[in-house]
Amino acid sequence: MAVVQKLICTVEKIVDHGEHVYTLDLDPERTLPRFHPGQFLHLALDDYDPSNFWPESRVFSIASSPLQRRNLRISYSVRGRFTARMEKELHEGQRLWIKLPYGEFIIDGKSDIALIAGGTGITAFTAFLDGLTPESSHTVYLAYGARNRELLIYRDLLDQRVKEIPHLNVFHFVEQDANSPCTSAGMTINNEFIGRISLPILLQKVRNPFNTLFYISGPPLMLKGFSQELRNAGIKPESIRIDAWE
Repeated sequence: MAVVQKLICTVEKIVDHGEHVYTLDLDPERTLPRFHPGQFLHLALDDYDPSNFWPESRVFSIASSPLQRRNLRISYSVRGRFTARMEKELHEGQRLWIKLPYGEFIIDGKSDIALIAGGTGITAFTAFLDGLTPESSHTVYLAYGARNRELLIYRDLLDQRVKEIPHLNVFHFVEQDANSPCTSAGMTINNEFIGRISLPILLQKVRNPFNTLFYISGPPLMLKGFSQELRNAGIKPESIRIDAWE
């Protein structure tokens, strides 16, 4: 694992996706330390004095590829005091401190895997998905859910990856879209499922669920609920990995 480094970043771009969900593109002052897909960083809003303690910070999955070591991307949803400060205070051109990399939520691509992502939890998987190559012999499944279609904020990346990677299967779930006509299979004309992420639907799509590793990233209640559902479905606990830093 790389040694944790502290460095200054400039906020290069802020994308407001609506409903208090944002993506930040950060420009680091120097080349980033090496990190693995699925790892996270600490972001501080207050200035850091190297002779003093690290200020209050919050952790965010690194959404950008490890190959892009001069650029950094995170996405967040406003939940609690710290992210409310981010929404209010951050502006393009602002300098802030980060430290990275952290975490052991590293995807093992040596077997079939199923990824379950709720909301901005998708950022734990984007770097891995961006690095997939057509040569891999293992199948990857992704169930990605959000409150509405506009909050599927990494859909463009996923749609492009599906075209390029034969063994990647992506299933979108949209909670709030009662106006889209559904097929008998419960999918809309846009190949989306209406409603929250459904584990039974995902398990129907996974070719061999008992020889598949399951990774879950999203809000704490979702992590707890899906972990229990998978165990109830007969998936061994050692085949379930959760992104439990929040």
